[in-house]
Amino acid sequence: MSSTTNSTTDFGFEMTPDEVLIDSPKVAIIGRPNVGKSTLFNIITETRKAVVKNQPGVTRDIIMHPVNVWGKQFDLIDTGGVTEADDLFSKLIKEQVTDFLFSVDFIVVVMDGRAGLIPEDRDIIKLAKQTGRPMLLVINKVDSVHEDDIAKADFHEFGLDVIACSFEQRRGVGEVLEWIVNKCPETPKIVSEYVPKIAMVGKPNVGKSSLCNNLLGIHRMLVSDVAGTTVDSVDSPLTYNEKNYVLVDTAGLRRQSKREDDVEIIAAFKSQEAIRRSNIVLLVVDGTEGPTEQDAKIMQAILEDHKGVILVANKSDLGQVQVDKYKETFKAQVARVFHFFVDVPIVFTSALKDQGMQDLFKEIEEVNRKLNYRITTSDLNDFFFETIRKTHAPVWGTTNVKFYYLTQTFQKPPAFIAFANHPDGVTNSYRRFLIKNMKEKFDLHGIPIRIFCMKSRAKGVNHKFG
Repeated sequence: MSSTTNSTTDFGFEMTPDEVLIDSPKVAIIGRPNVGKSTLFNIITETRKAVVKNQPGVTRDIIMHPVNVWGKQFDLIDTGGVTEADDLFSKLIKEQVTDFLFSVDFIVVVMDGRAGLIPEDRDIIKLAKQTGRPMLLVINKVDSVHEDDIAKADFHEFGLDVIACSFEQRRGVGEVLEWIVNKCPETPKIVSEYVPKIAMVGKPNVGKSSLCNNLLGIHRMLVSDVAGTTVDSVDSPLTYNEKNYVLVDTAGLRRQSKREDDVEIIAAFKSQEAIRRSNIVLLVVDGTEGPTEQDAKIMQAILEDHKGVILVANKSDLGQVQVDKYKETFKAQVARVFHFFVDVPIVFTSALKDQGMQDLFKEIEEVNRKLNYRITTSDLNDFFFETIRKTHAPVWGTTNVKFYYLTQTFQKPPAFIAFANHPDGVTNSYRRFLIKNMKEKFDLHGIPIRIFCMKSRAKGVNHKFG
């Protein structure tokens, strides 16, 4: 995936670049826990996207990141460590990786050169061979070039390309990249010019990953009843109704006092990062419990980043006797808990029973339409002056605030600048009044709208944010 260069308005505000979805080859990195998979991923992608910690089982989800090197583009994928251990997470990870490998183009198997070839390595190689995809064996933790041939000796029996490396020393990574690049086509296929990113956030164990898997139609995210299963933020291309999206599943957000270790702190950070780089956020809540004060804090964080948001009441099939009464009660809870955002769109779903998915996508399409809505300056000012004529103008000192005109400066979400003689005199309450009327006039309910108040251009630019 790539993006265009950021542009800047004549007011100095940075515009968000449109994203490009490219159908690039997919390269999966697999191996046992703690052999260096995530380290290799971070080196090649030049990110710290994959969680690296000397603790088996830290990487639990499939992480994908676009790479452009030497004129070739591919999607590099980090996977959870595959092991024969009998615990729940190990079984889930192995099942997940096994299913996912059939959807990739190339496989890089990472092994520990210090441990040598062990039975679990043989099982992983056998698993990868079943896919029929081209494979590369990478032996990590080979500290000296003089040890390369010795380290590779045990692995030549598989008849595969073998490279000895030391990720810690950055040795051999170039050879790995060369192998990948030589497999990639010269020209990747561009699928779509603009692709909205949808982040999925919420408290742990509200059904985010189940919902994500349902939307994707593949077994991509780990699903269990254990809170904290999802650690990483995961990007997944998604097509619905001939429209392309990128879906981001994130770790459950907990109160600070409930974060038990470093992994949970990292997970919370990644969820917040996913919100910042998304266009639309699905705030998933437990439909049987209703929205909580913790959900309200998450909603405030979403609005502070000026994202479109949809409230998803998942598990809405559980304990439900009278549908209409249930929805009425839930909406009353929403009005109380989210009193600062009363027009938030609500969709009722059940990921396990495949209910409400069409309604959810309809709402996603509608919110995306509103985020990209452009109002002509003439229509905007017809509305603006008609609205301000109906109310008393704000007062600044002894002088009434005089508005000159209103113009739209941004999309995703829409933002506007009102030019006035005394912008500091425009109170937040008056700003909320204008926004409320604008939403009603142009059917923009359910998205955050900002109005910036600025001094008339002719008299210099001063501004106050709304």
